[in-house]
Amino acid sequence: MPKKKSSEPRSSPPKKKQKLDQPSSSRRSGKPSSSGINRKSPVKKNTVKKEAETMKTVASGRTTFKKFVGAHVSIAGGLHKAVENAVDIGAEAIGMFLKSQRQWASKPLDDKAAEKFREACEEHQFPPHLILPHGSYLLNCGSPNPETLQKSRESLIDELRRCEKLGLSLYNFHPGSTCGEISVEQCLDRIATSINQAHRKTKYVITVIENMCGQGNTIGGSFEELRGIIDRVEDKARVGVCLDTCHAFAAGYDLNTAQGFHRMMEEFKKIIGFKYLKALHVNDSKGKCGCHLDRHENIGKGHIGLEGFRRFMNDPKLNNIPFILETPECDYGKEIDKLYSLVKGK
Repeated sequence: MPKKKSSEPRSSPPKKKQKLDQPSSSRRSGKPSSSGINRKSPVKKNTVKKEAETMKTVASGRTTFKKFVGAHVSIAGGLHKAVENAVDIGAEAIGMFLKSQRQWASKPLDDKAAEKFREACEEHQFPPHLILPHGSYLLNCGSPNPETLQKSRESLIDELRRCEKLGLSLYNFHPGSTCGEISVEQCLDRIATSINQAHRKTKYVITVIENMCGQGNTIGGSFEELRGIIDRVEDKARVGVCLDTCHAFAAGYDLNTAQGFHRMMEEFKKIIGFKYLKALHVNDSKGKCGCHLDRHENIGKGHIGLEGFRRFMNDPKLNNIPFILETPECDYGKEIDKLYSLVKGK
């Protein structure tokens, strides 16, 4: 997929009046965009080669791009609708499901549907590293139940293959649960085995495991558990982490204070390492710090608060990865704008 033409970050102060052939800003209003991209303007064919070369630089992290905020959007009407919905709310990144989350079985991904999605991504200039598909909530890749474990492993392979067919490079899922029947170590073994098996049957997609809130018997409430999975994965180039702000807060990281934020960042660096951080789920929390409840709230209306998210939006260690909103039903466009308003220099 072609990369963006401009390297102007959204966090930069607005430039003087742009030339007519330069990309312009909010995808909802047509004003100059955060990253200098006009998602609603189709890509000119003679620019594709140049943009593809630019994307190599972006993938290596050597750019001036900064934060890319988006939201989990609906695929009702077809996978390509996720791209259209993202454009409508002014998103710079996309979160989405790949199929129905209510059942194990799903019909194969149609070639025409896959091509339509890829064309939409190319037209609106969404590169693979800014699109984060979310796995089924039915998955438990560490399950003590043989039937559930087998279904989870088959589903994981199927979803990674769907990603490859769609031209995507990331796939995010919840690690799993002991269900109170096996030890944490046994569960970590099963999760890693599930990932290793899926990697052998697919080519390149990175499996992105998510930190959890520590509720019940779920795995991933501590960075040590995520590290335990990573250590067991054979192909380290194909495993990463998605950091959910609500989950981290509920697990005990006091993100509404500078001290709590820096503590979390230091522990992530020490235990996991930022080379594994592939995405953020950006959610406020209805519950208090350490509540171990997965209760998302709109940005600034929960216990993390706007100042907490200001720190995320201004930390350069979090540049060039997708920030995906999963907040309660609301106007995602307003929430995206709210987050960008927290960037220093705006």
